Amino acid sequence: MADGPPHPAAPHAPTAHASNATPGAPAHPAAADPHPPAPSAHTAPAGDAGSADRSAPSPGAPAQAGAAPTGARGAPVQGQPAASAAPPAGVRLDRRAPAEGAGGGDDYPLQAPDPRVAAEPAAVCVACRAGRVDDDGYCENCGHAQPRERDHMEQECGPVAAVSDRGLRHHRNEDAFAVGTTALPDGSPVSVAVVCDGVSSATRPDEASLAASRAANASLLDALPRGTHPQQAMHEAILAASEAVNALAGEQPAEADEHAPQQNAPACTIVGAVVTAGLLVVGWVGDSRAYWIPVDRSPAVRLTEDDSWAAQMVAAGLMGEAEAYADHRAHAITGWLGADAYELEPHTAAFKPDRPGVVVVCTDGLWNYAESADEMAEAVPADAAARPLHAARVLVGHALDGGGHDNVTVALVPFPAVPQGAGSA
Repeated sequence: MADGPPHPAAPHAPTAHASNATPGAPAHPAAADPHPPAPSAHTAPAGDAGSADRSAPSPGAPAQAGAAPTGARGAPVQGQPAASAAPPAGVRLDRRAPAEGAGGGDDYPLQAPDPRVAAEPAAVCVACRAGRVDDDGYCENCGHAQPRERDHMEQECGPVAAVSDRGLRHHRNEDAFAVGTTALPDGSPVSVAVVCDGVSSATRPDEASLAASRAANASLLDALPRGTHPQQAMHEAILAASEAVNALAGEQPAEADEHAPQQNAPACTIVGAVVTAGLLVVGWVGDSRAYWIPVDRSPAVRLTEDDSWAAQMVAAGLMGEAEAYADHRAHAITGWLGADAYELEPHTAAFKPDRPGVVVVCTDGLWNYAESADEMAEAVPADAAARPLHAARVLVGHALDGGGHDNVTVALVPFPAVPQGAGSA
């Protein structure tokens, strides 16, 4: 998860209840009694008062269509067979006929549940495996918070795959990703991956990363089929992501603006990759990264430069890379998407690899455990280009095995072999 900028600053599934009355059960009307007993004061069992009320028409109410005509005391009129009388709406059909000499017959036998109606099992706690999970997502037995939808996410779209995990130390996942495929005007395929990391010191960082990843992905999938050059499309996608995050600041509660005006707006980093036949384009703002890992592992390359304090120290020649990234200020970012960003400067770069490989697009939750290009290449499975989802799972597992101190998100985009020389476009 991206550190803050260097400025101040499962819902429970409802349980289905099977009906006590078996669908299609035949009615058993009581035999007509020439001297019916006086109505019992207890005309319906507890819980059926509503049914009893609905079955008794109010004075002056018109007779229901199809109802059998009745005499003064409710007995069927002679000449009208009792079996043909249609019961009024709301009358139960499972009432027993009163036994000879018995008084009332108010017992309602319980019907066996219909085996065709399967009740949904109540959600069970993943920790104690015994407690029921309430509507707020906590176990009523042990109080353990249940996994949220974004705690672990996986997606495979054509040749592209991505995995995101909450990690082992954070209470929620503030990373987000979006992947997709489309075609250029000439019909050649193109793959897209966007990864965003919410700035944890900002408000609603999870919403910022989600909004940015979706906006950038939608922009790319719209622009590329129209013939926009991939590098220009990436630039426009980052601007669209920035606008989506900025819009969240306007939705902040008034009291939040009073306490921290323009200092705690939703914010995130972004990195994306576009792969076409023969061209690889990356774009980024912040410290999320993209790596190029050729299938033969000769040489792997980091394609992005961090917008961070450590990168600035190295670029200025004030500190060596190892020393800078060991400093506690290393991950303070100097570029991000958000209403309080100093100045948005989208970075884009285009490359023409001369061999097949895979592009690793990730947050610092992964590259903290494989920082150099060689370390990342060592962590990437050899068959990553053929099995990108498996490889993404392996890389997330690598970060979790290393401690999982942050949210972990990675997308893998295979790059096909092309007979062209390598170099920047």
